[in-house]
Amino acid sequence: MTHSNLANGVHFVGSIPLSTNEEVFTTLSEALPGRLFSIPDGETGDRSNFIAWERFRFPVETIHEAIGGKPLPEGHSGVFTLDDVTPGDYDKVAKESYQHFLQLRAKGIIPPKVRFQVSIPTPYECIQGHIRPEFQAQLEPFYERRISDVMESILSTIPAEDLAIQFDSCFMITALEYERGRLTSDFFKPHFSPIYEGVIERARRLCALVPSNVPLGWHLCYGDLGHKHFIEPEDLSLLVDVANDLVRCIPGDLSWLHMPVPKNRDDTAYFEPLKRLKAGDRTKLYLGLVHPNDEEGTFRRLQAARDVIPGRDFGVSTECGMGRTPTEELMSILQISKDVTKAETACI
Repeated sequence: MTHSNLANGVHFVGSIPLSTNEEVFTTLSEALPGRLFSIPDGETGDRSNFIAWERFRFPVETIHEAIGGKPLPEGHSGVFTLDDVTPGDYDKVAKESYQHFLQLRAKGIIPPKVRFQVSIPTPYECIQGHIRPEFQAQLEPFYERRISDVMESILSTIPAEDLAIQFDSCFMITALEYERGRLTSDFFKPHFSPIYEGVIERARRLCALVPSNVPLGWHLCYGDLGHKHFIEPEDLSLLVDVANDLVRCIPGDLSWLHMPVPKNRDDTAYFEPLKRLKAGDRTKLYLGLVHPNDEEGTFRRLQAARDVIPGRDFGVSTECGMGRTPTEELMSILQISKDVTKAETACI
């Protein structure tokens, strides 16, 4: 592949299989010079399993029994308030990680223009993933309020010129696949209707929390439980639909979009819907086409995307976060990501 056909920039969704945020910042910065616009703290420790660490923010009587929930006590009204949903710690860990980010930047390990990325699952992720159906509608506005408070805290503490925000949406996408009839388990059934409009409205409310001077990205996801999607995407058509409505409904520019590419999809048909993506050049597209120990396949997937959108600048990523990925696979991913991208500043 010629230099002109290489991708431009590498993106990390959030979780990285390393021990500390300092190790994450150092490893990614040294492995991918000139390729990072933003860098997450790796969601190490309790956060490595996506939303799992948030489940006990909710009353134990409302969460699924499979993850530790208990039945309502006899005589309990089943009515809860905001006080029953405890404040989250996304802001606390972001502030702690940011201090390490600053220290490493001062030492020259993190380049001066690379931003500190905070990735936060949409409130609906926890509502759908943790809460029993009969309590979802009741608790969702309370948890949205808690996430709004977290966002306000982050934005008031970390300077806009250093910050980048990403929202992670998996169960929003599975809700839409449920609506399409491709997912049939009631576990994926949303508590609201109409479904598509409800998903976009929830996304709009979240985007409204982020001021225009802070870069904002979206990770559109099909899940990664046991390194498998909840359902394989037919192609990128649904994600392009969602992306187009995100671009339409938010007040400012969307800085980036991330979309997954399964390992076996090196056909142009998978990427064909990208031709109708309405996000302009101010929105960077990151395609999750990097798979470990598969540099040849990664080049094929990249070329298939390039054949469909030859004039569009895009970067690469993995399909999802890597919190449960073996460390040796991370090393392969870093090397492949470097090999398929240009050594240029990954500006947005």
